[in-house]
Amino acid sequence: MMIDFWRKIKKGHLSPIYLLYGTEPFLINETHHLIIQSAVREEEREFNLSVYDCEETPVEIALEDAETLPFFGDKKVVLVKNPYFLTAEKGKEKIEHNMKRLEQYIEEPSPFSVVIFTGLYEKLDERKKMTKMLLKRAEVFAASPLNEQEIRQWIAEYLRASNVTIQEEAVDLLLQLAGTALTILTNELNKLALFVGYGGTITEETVRLLVPRSLEQNVFVLIEKVVQRKLHEAFRTFYDLLQNNEEPIKILALLANQFRLIYHAKGLAAKGYGQQQIASLLKVHPFRVKMALEQAKLFSLEELMRIINDLAEADYQMKAGLMDKRLVVELFLMKLSEGR
Repeated sequence: MMIDFWRKIKKGHLSPIYLLYGTEPFLINETHHLIIQSAVREEEREFNLSVYDCEETPVEIALEDAETLPFFGDKKVVLVKNPYFLTAEKGKEKIEHNMKRLEQYIEEPSPFSVVIFTGLYEKLDERKKMTKMLLKRAEVFAASPLNEQEIRQWIAEYLRASNVTIQEEAVDLLLQLAGTALTILTNELNKLALFVGYGGTITEETVRLLVPRSLEQNVFVLIEKVVQRKLHEAFRTFYDLLQNNEEPIKILALLANQFRLIYHAKGLAAKGYGQQQIASLLKVHPFRVKMALEQAKLFSLEELMRIINDLAEADYQMKAGLMDKRLVVELFLMKLSEGR
């Protein structure tokens, strides 16, 4: 859906009105940048691109701009941010918006302008007449967090612009190392594409060479090494984190978060819930649930509850200053290993 929406824009098939909303700011920004690039040449944007904020400016000012002929070129773009009047939220009381004027524009939009309404809203208020009109007349893009398959499609599409391909195994490793945050993935993909060059292929080895582990992934590896009784490698990972100025209290907190996730994911899976359902209930990305369920195979629910209690005790010792923070984590890792 998202890829098709973007491809249509890239081909120059533009609509006079867009409505972009959702909880994924990266996707919203990418989409309105694509629209701007497709509608207005770079040298014309100083004159033919305007940005308004509905929390500061009445919407009719933006509409007047949209109805004014472009200074240069054939098209102009008017970006209208934070249209809170489409939601149940309250905006700044001192700003009054002429809804009748907006209705008229939606019914008869300017042929030489592209108006983009954009806001970080999880939901719109579809009871409102204005919201209903826009949802019916505008091209609508709801930017919610991508599932694993959509992220894989997005990676391939992103690299297509550089004529770079990526092997499936390389995507697997990239997601494991960098996580699923699109901003972080973009930085890593730019680095990988630059390394292999135009027309190149990103392999698993390329990813291993260039992509550092995220802190969360290092904690994931830490757990794996301990339960596999590879204590030497586990402590090496822990000391590497300390060398990178990661605080023991932060590492302990991430260990606690991961074990809580493993515990809840295992419990819900035992009740018959699927990966997507578990992700929704726990409000985490499905890929994290997938990884947690892999680790859950290594523990019983009773073991996980004991570990969570041990982490709570370690947290108390650390915060109360009863023991050196580094030693607290070391003792927890040794106890976890012995428990296996």
